[in-house]
Amino acid sequence: MRDLTPRQIMGELDRHIVGQHEAKRAVAIAVRNRWRRQQLPAEMQPEVSPKNIMMIGPTGVGKTEIARRLAKLTGAPFIKVEATKFTEVGYYGRDVESMLRELVENAISLVRETERANVEEEAKRRVDERLLDLLAPAPAAWDAAPDSPDSPDRYQRTREKMRAMLVAGDLEQRKVEVVLEQKGLPMMIGGLGAEQLDIDFQKMFDKIMPKSTSRRELTVAEARRVIFDQECEALINPDKVNAAAIELAENLGIVFIDEIDKVTASDGQRGADVSRQGVQRDLLPIVEGTTVQTRYGQIKTDHILFVAAGAFHRSKPSDLMPELQGRFPIRVELQDLSEADFIRILTEPASSLTKQYAAMLATEGVTLEFAADGIEALARYAFQVNQTTQNIGARRLYTMLERLLEELSFEAPDIQPARVVVNAGYVAQRLARVAENEDLSRYIL
Repeated sequence: MRDLTPRQIMGELDRHIVGQHEAKRAVAIAVRNRWRRQQLPAEMQPEVSPKNIMMIGPTGVGKTEIARRLAKLTGAPFIKVEATKFTEVGYYGRDVESMLRELVENAISLVRETERANVEEEAKRRVDERLLDLLAPAPAAWDAAPDSPDSPDRYQRTREKMRAMLVAGDLEQRKVEVVLEQKGLPMMIGGLGAEQLDIDFQKMFDKIMPKSTSRRELTVAEARRVIFDQECEALINPDKVNAAAIELAENLGIVFIDEIDKVTASDGQRGADVSRQGVQRDLLPIVEGTTVQTRYGQIKTDHILFVAAGAFHRSKPSDLMPELQGRFPIRVELQDLSEADFIRILTEPASSLTKQYAAMLATEGVTLEFAADGIEALARYAFQVNQTTQNIGARRLYTMLERLLEELSFEAPDIQPARVVVNAGYVAQRLARVAENEDLSRYIL
């Protein structure tokens, strides 16, 4: 985990997300507290629980982006799940424990990536030796005569010459025959893939039905990549990876539960509400702290950071079970985006949408420039459409920019080189009619 102060975390989040100071501040403190916990005496660490966060705000204002950027920033295992995808045990659908299995899978990928980097040099050395074995195979029987092609000395000289040519890149197009391992089809049990189950049935199945192999002729360049992957797999200890991944997920994992408001009961109605209340009951032990069995071992949820988010248009956080409410002690409210916010979103982030479109069209030889009045007009139309139709926050900018630049994106390969300036007139010509017609904007923008 990177040793970042709350101020540094805030600064990094500010590079990608406009506004929402209160929410950024809350997550920055929560992440720093995890680092602080690890500095405590070993006997005190288990007593310090994470302060889970509930973000309240309309769609498209940055809730998911804050959590996603936070995980990337800290290098922590992270998953985003939607509360509406879960059902109470006994109903058809995903059970809440599957979020922990996904978190562990994510942690496995992170740890494997680190382990792969650690064994990379040894793997490369082994690749060269295997390629030499394929390019200059040893004779089946050695001839004692020094000048014989099958003598050990002459073979060694030949091998060293081949090694020099291999290092120099002179043999990249030479053909060699490589043994490939054919992975079996994923095992299905009751309509579920074996990877979704707590027990590693796939591994048991593979022991009963060994993987088949085949031979294939490849160039040295192609074979090097295949053999490198094989050697990395051979050098990585799966048990070590699994244990490290479980520990990483337990101590640094972040689970982002979106649409938490959708599992509240709605005004005395029955039917689906039974399952919604059941999802809350099933979530409670996960968030409070329990042990869940995964195919890689047991994971404890006591120190995983849970971030819940919801718009709460038709409900409020107090509609959740009291016990579940209590497990999210930090509440932050995210604000609706103003016209000024849209201008900042289009210009300030390191990878703003305007910069992305300009970079994409530059690959076609088209220089795309956004004038200040063009940015203002685009922000004004986005804000206007959000006010008159459904408010989807910053996501409105995606649909409007796509509409705005659709013709240019289509024509770009045929008009290069060219310079296009997006000013207020350019925006009005392409968006005004649609943006000002409520029926059209509802379906097009």
